[in-house]
Amino acid sequence: MAIMERGKGQESRDHPGDETEESRDRPYGTPVKEAAEERTGGALLSDPQIRRWMWRIGTAIVVGLACTLVVGVRLGLTAAVLVVIVDTVRRARTQSSVSAWQKSSAAERRTEKQLKSLQRNGYLVLHARAVPRDDEGVSDGQIDHLVIGPSGVYAIDSENWDKRLPVRTMSHLKLFHGPFNRKDRLDEARWEAEQASRIIGGAVGFEVPVQPSVAIYGPSIPWKVMRVRDVDVYAGNRARAYLRRRPKILTDADVERIFQAAEKALPPKYPD
Repeated sequence: MAIMERGKGQESRDHPGDETEESRDRPYGTPVKEAAEERTGGALLSDPQIRRWMWRIGTAIVVGLACTLVVGVRLGLTAAVLVVIVDTVRRARTQSSVSAWQKSSAAERRTEKQLKSLQRNGYLVLHARAVPRDDEGVSDGQIDHLVIGPSGVYAIDSENWDKRLPVRTMSHLKLFHGPFNRKDRLDEARWEAEQASRIIGGAVGFEVPVQPSVAIYGPSIPWKVMRVRDVDVYAGNRARAYLRRRPKILTDADVERIFQAAEKALPPKYPD
């Protein structure tokens, strides 16, 4: 919401008899209050949440009137209410704390939703963090979800794979998606976690192991958790269970200290 300038309008109300150059330039009968209201209206229309609700209510009215003409007032009101409820639920499912993820249905957003419920268990999460390569710049590496909690620190990458192709492993050293060897994806996830461990450990002054993992959406995963090339691999809908069933190794103070260090040391991939 924009902050309105009320000084001149208040002065006009307090001193109605004082005529200024500004008041002489206004058309007859146009008070300062009206101009302030116009600015306030513009600010309201610029608020995306207000616009969303205007669209939602307008659609509900149109649908309600159409149904009323066809099937009656009661069903028309019901239809209008359903429009509001359905759109509200849809928006809630597609919203994300990371703006770049809000434009499409992303695997990252599905994992983010699961991780939100772990906050009550003492877990803190940083989403979409870039992994710096060196002092000269930022690499293309991205940790989708850096999770710090009582059971340790985890770098989770969310993947959306073709559900028509099966996923299988070979001797805990190779991961195949159909005929494709995903060694490169596992090596990338492990490298990102190693860099995060080095950077965060340097910031807090003690070793901070970061366990890499890949949460896969789409194809069926025939195991609960499988460690392949030191990377934990599991179905995307098991991300929450993957973290909850682990022994506690960090205190609340450790979690907060590591979180603050990671927040400063690993920049957002999509800065505001």
